[in-house]
Amino acid sequence: MNRLRKNNDSRIDYGVILPVFLLCLIGLLSLYVALSHDPRDPNIFRNIVMQGVWYAVGALAIVIIIHFDAKMLWRLTPFLYAIGLAVMLALLKYYDPVLAASTGSKNWFKFGTLTFQPSELMKIAYILMMALIITKHNVANKLHTIKTDALLIGKMLLITLPVIGLVLAQKDFGTMLVFLAIFAGMFLMSGISWLIVLPAIALAVILGVSLIFLVSTDTGRSLLTNLGFKSYQFARIDSWLEPFHDPQGVSFQLAHALMAIGSGGIFGTGYNVSHVYVPVRESDMIFTVIGENFGFVGGAFVILVYFVLIYRMIRLCFDMNNEFYAYIASGIVMMMLFHVFENIGANIGLLPLTGIPLPFISQGGSSILGNMIGIGLILSMRYQSAGKQVMKPTRSSQHA
Repeated sequence: MNRLRKNNDSRIDYGVILPVFLLCLIGLLSLYVALSHDPRDPNIFRNIVMQGVWYAVGALAIVIIIHFDAKMLWRLTPFLYAIGLAVMLALLKYYDPVLAASTGSKNWFKFGTLTFQPSELMKIAYILMMALIITKHNVANKLHTIKTDALLIGKMLLITLPVIGLVLAQKDFGTMLVFLAIFAGMFLMSGISWLIVLPAIALAVILGVSLIFLVSTDTGRSLLTNLGFKSYQFARIDSWLEPFHDPQGVSFQLAHALMAIGSGGIFGTGYNVSHVYVPVRESDMIFTVIGENFGFVGGAFVILVYFVLIYRMIRLCFDMNNEFYAYIASGIVMMMLFHVFENIGANIGLLPLTGIPLPFISQGGSSILGNMIGIGLILSMRYQSAGKQVMKPTRSSQHA
């Protein structure tokens, strides 16, 4: 019995589990502060309990998913991707109109008092499908040439464009950026020649700089409006470029976020001491709670925990002999890395606000469940690989 328990312990990567547990604990503490100082007077007890329930559901999902081996994931992936597309398509008609009116995005289902964002789970299905396509292609084409790489890019775009199209139809620009970041990460890891990768990176940089230039001119804004950009998107970019140009209007959220984090100083104002109101603090702006209550030290500690988690995930990615697993891990790492980078960057004014939650800390069951499933897939790689080693009979076990 002790030997079996020891073998099971060796199959579990506590270097991934412990940072996630710590981030969840920080999430509960931060959520309590955010809700305690919310002028809308929310039901604090109910919100905290619901967040805890989602953590528990996510933990259960991890326990289940670690028993999925590569063959099972390989068979399930096309079905998960197809189901994900179908649900995203259904959302265009059956979205919650109240949330759509307040957020401008048609990306939420509502079931009674519960809301759910399918795109969070679609991220996982998309990563699995991309990993499947890349692995199949690389197995069939051992030698990389410009022709085979171009074919692989075509396959990746074929998987990506329907997802991007549905997200754009839902008017969810932030989620679209996440999918593009996942695509970019898996594109770089796919083995495509640098003769293609370097021009692609250069093109992305040129497009980004061109977008900023267009936003800064009246003619450019007129062009972008004709292409589908909305006034609230321009307002977010204006707030990013000049956070205090209208602190009581369109830049209210970012201006107050900077004031809240700045008021924390080095060591913070103390737990549950808040002097600055920041809208949507329980969700997209949760990092302002950490910055105000615990200062630079607290914010740096949270970033360090994320660094440890992502480092452990990257190590696992390179330790895998299974190519399918390696691509799944790279997609999940890129998803979480972009979430952390964009959310914290937006909270401190380095990046525009896009409504992307902070993994494991922000309030939101959809985000928590999606990230927990990602962690479950990461842990399943170690669990399944180590399990195969445990199952190999030794000389002593053969005589037992």
